[in-house]
Amino acid sequence: MDKITETPADDRTDELPEEAPPGARRGQEGTNRRAALIATLVALPITLLVGVLAFVQLAPDSPAPEPSPSATAARPQSTAPVEMAAPALATRPAVLCRALLSQLPPTVRDLHQRPVTAGPEQNAAYGDPAVTLACGGAEPSLPPTSDVYSVNKVCWYADEQPDATVLTTVDRETAVTVRVPREYGAALQWMPPISDTIVAAVPSGGDIPAGCRG
Repeated sequence: MDKITETPADDRTDELPEEAPPGARRGQEGTNRRAALIATLVALPITLLVGVLAFVQLAPDSPAPEPSPSATAARPQSTAPVEMAAPALATRPAVLCRALLSQLPPTVRDLHQRPVTAGPEQNAAYGDPAVTLACGGAEPSLPPTSDVYSVNKVCWYADEQPDATVLTTVDRETAVTVRVPREYGAALQWMPPISDTIVAAVPSGGDIPAGCRG
């Protein structure tokens, strides 16, 4: 009879492949996943930081803001007396001119009033070069087709000269003449405050041109 040899149970167990207990395998996998997650969380901010630094280095420099324009310096103005003539006036024009000069504003736009060498009761000056005002002169004789300009209810005739525009009222009891140097641009832009004072101090009268009626 053939002999059957039996291998002990311990020996058979040694021949089987070793396997870790199920609980131990799950624990090891969880530990590995946590380690991978931590490594990812640590690496992500570093990657973002590197990307931001690279973008900043490669991006062109933004242009510097342009400086805001500084305020224009005030025009320097002499305070020396302005040379003006003072012809003798009749009683009525003298009264009207004195009233006008007493009510003139201290400034015309940004031009300050200056003293005059003669006739402060009939003459005034503003700024440097001076815009001058003379009260009590003769009205110009105008052809019917002459251009006249109404500014704040005062009618002006403009005589264009090489270095200035000379404006004279043509609708008042006594004439008022204003000389505006070319440096100041359009002469009529300086007339509103002067016209307002003339309306208050010098009544209308004389032969008013058709262009200033109504």
